[in-house]
Amino acid sequence: MADTIVEHGTIITMDPQRRVIEDGSVAIEGGRIVAVGPADEVAAAHPHATKRIDARHKAILPGLIDGHTHAGHAMIRTAGAGDTKAWYDTVHDIYNHGSGPEFWRLEAAMAATERLRFGTTTATALLGGGDSAMRCDDLRFVDAHCQSVAEVGIREIVVVGHPRGPYPADYSIWEGETRHRKAVPFETFRDVCAAAVDKWHGAVDGRVRIALLSPVHHDAAPQDNVAEHWAQTREMRELSRSKGVMWHQDGHRRGSIAWLQRETGALGEDAWLSHCIDITEEEMRLLAETGTRVAHNASAAFSIRGRCPAPELIDMGVLVMLSTDATAPDRSADQFRNMWQCMHYHRRHFRDDKVMPVGKVLEMVTIDAAKALHLDHEIGSLEVGKKADVITVDLFKPHMMPLHMPVHRVVCFAQGSDVSEVLVDGKLLVENGEVLSIDWRAMLRDVQVEADAAIRRTGRDAAFHTLPPNFWRHTHY
Repeated sequence: MADTIVEHGTIITMDPQRRVIEDGSVAIEGGRIVAVGPADEVAAAHPHATKRIDARHKAILPGLIDGHTHAGHAMIRTAGAGDTKAWYDTVHDIYNHGSGPEFWRLEAAMAATERLRFGTTTATALLGGGDSAMRCDDLRFVDAHCQSVAEVGIREIVVVGHPRGPYPADYSIWEGETRHRKAVPFETFRDVCAAAVDKWHGAVDGRVRIALLSPVHHDAAPQDNVAEHWAQTREMRELSRSKGVMWHQDGHRRGSIAWLQRETGALGEDAWLSHCIDITEEEMRLLAETGTRVAHNASAAFSIRGRCPAPELIDMGVLVMLSTDATAPDRSADQFRNMWQCMHYHRRHFRDDKVMPVGKVLEMVTIDAAKALHLDHEIGSLEVGKKADVITVDLFKPHMMPLHMPVHRVVCFAQGSDVSEVLVDGKLLVENGEVLSIDWRAMLRDVQVEADAAIRRTGRDAAFHTLPPNFWRHTHY
């Protein structure tokens, strides 16, 4: 018999039939879904549930999935105030030289809480900047991040990897106000990543997984250590295959995918690449032929500099998931905001308002994302036997009424703050918009203290407190 029933809501199942059930209920037992259907039928079959969640005037959906985010970024949002170079310089200084394990513990807790509150129950998070600021020089950083994720209660694929060379890399660890500076060889990053897989992959009842990463090499990257770069990429890709975990790269653009495949043969169904802007027809074919997945970040700065041909890739059979690239100076982890932006991004490109239907973009943050990450047997839709990752969205609000066309209203009008309940593995983590799993107010107070300390350690005050030229009364910075 069910122990929890989410009842009397409009269920957007995302199942193979894409059923939308008015006045429906989802019954949960032992963390898995045991019934999805009309409320009266579910109630009759499961009369003794101990927990009943009233979802009247709410949509019931599978938890959302974010295919590409960055650990660390939530702690330094707004840095640079529109100056991209200042942002990247700040990322490098604070991650590599201003942080200790406590920084990463608190940032992970805050980012996981933000996602949870917005209805994202599964995310992938790169432990750092993904290029020159991966914080995988010591297993303590991985431990701090994963322990916070476990405490908050979401699912996460933690992406660990090595920074761009040359090596040894210059890093600092802060323990309290004591700084330890060190030169880190590539082998240390490799060994920490291997240890992270052994310790954390499949941990916390399978909610925490590990993937491996190497930085992207493209025509603007330093060219003085190309042979070393490709050797390290091949080594990390082989490690991912031998360990049986997925492999990721962040920041592909025109020509870099073809170059990667020529040098390493790294593409495959166990790999996913982010951004993929202005890629060539050859590269689109390579992605389709190898089954490589794509994380499309419609709201990212990369998508301003170039375009990811997401609709074209989908039509070729490539699995494309929608991702926030969160958190950054100008965007959050709100996937509702991201869905809306994705639709308009491609409609503007084609000058066609029929591109990217509402249902397709919802698939890209649910069942398609689950398939891309090889998790669709467990999550991504509300079906009997799957993990009970369930969210409700309040439809009884001025910007969501009247109660017609629920899928359109969820995608076009909802925002993260409209999420009311969130369950992961059947455990209620958010109720009436209030996070239950941790004392998030105390955590945020600690976040402010640690963020201030990181800024002080690196002398990056200007990046957070100074407005750039032309901020007011101008159309360009």
